[in-house]
Amino acid sequence: MAGRAPRGRITLDDVAARAGVSKGTVSKTLNGRSDVAEDTRRRVQEAVAALGYRPSTEPPAPTRSGSLAAVLDNLESPYISHVLQGVLAAADAAGTDLLVRVAPERPARETPDVARAWVRDQVAAGVVGVVGLTLGGAHALLAAAAEADLPFVMVDPVGVRDDSVVSIGATNWEGGRTATAHLLGLGHRRIAWVGGPAASAASRERFHGYAAALDQAGVEVDRSLVHEVPFTVDAGYRCGLELLAAAQPPTGVVCGDDEIAVGVLAAARERGVPVPARLSVVGFDDTPQATWTTPQLTTVHQPLTGMGRMAVETVLALAAGTQPASRQVQLVTTLVERGSTGPAGG
Repeated sequence: MAGRAPRGRITLDDVAARAGVSKGTVSKTLNGRSDVAEDTRRRVQEAVAALGYRPSTEPPAPTRSGSLAAVLDNLESPYISHVLQGVLAAADAAGTDLLVRVAPERPARETPDVARAWVRDQVAAGVVGVVGLTLGGAHALLAAAAEADLPFVMVDPVGVRDDSVVSIGATNWEGGRTATAHLLGLGHRRIAWVGGPAASAASRERFHGYAAALDQAGVEVDRSLVHEVPFTVDAGYRCGLELLAAAQPPTGVVCGDDEIAVGVLAAARERGVPVPARLSVVGFDDTPQATWTTPQLTTVHQPLTGMGRMAVETVLALAAGTQPASRQVQLVTTLVERGSTGPAGG
């Protein structure tokens, strides 16, 4: 053995065998460690020279069994950042690397060729599952992922009406109902709805909860008070100005999320409408923004980090071949009362 060089690629094991030492000793010698005897160091160096050993320049083999990709449209949303915290925590707890991806721009991602190319890129990068965060226009991506047998779980899907899609959300209907019932209990009857876009399944469910609470109280839905806008502060502000300029403005507003509610509060401040004395406002999500406003925002709390965690647990189970007990999972919402709501005419 001592006189013949091994065939093929020379490894640390080959050097160790030739020098009559352990693989660990070879590694310590090559790394210049001082705790190697001089005679041993000489034998290792001679073995390296005789065999023509060269350290590998290849990256170390990954220690984790595949990665997850979180794909989203909006990196600035407080809602997204909190869901992403849960995604990160759950991926780390599972020993899985997480890649954060910005989705291909619309309408390109809605074409099958772009969607398939995107999915191929994820698979090539070692991705074993995808979590989509309130991702609109995802039909082609979902179809391409299904073709590639790549598990895909959506959090609060937008524009996806296919019941076969695995999704994680909250009890949006109950949250909308509870928010509206809270205002009704304070004596409000002229209650506006400023929700998110119609394509958002979560926003639709919240609106239906709003309408159900009004119906239960014997209050007819006034369509002039129903608005569907983007989930942004600016949209809430513009809609708030419009509502407050009406001949009969509402005394209460239920908003589709906290960002819309912050915009409505800004509009009320600009119009000189005191909150909650003349206008009560309820948000949805319970992001940190809810405690930064003056007064602080009454809102519906949904477990955003919990939704992120559940999405990761679900997509990893799918990657392991386990089907979820339910393809649409909803976590519980609760109302958090703060200073932005009060008695009607108070």
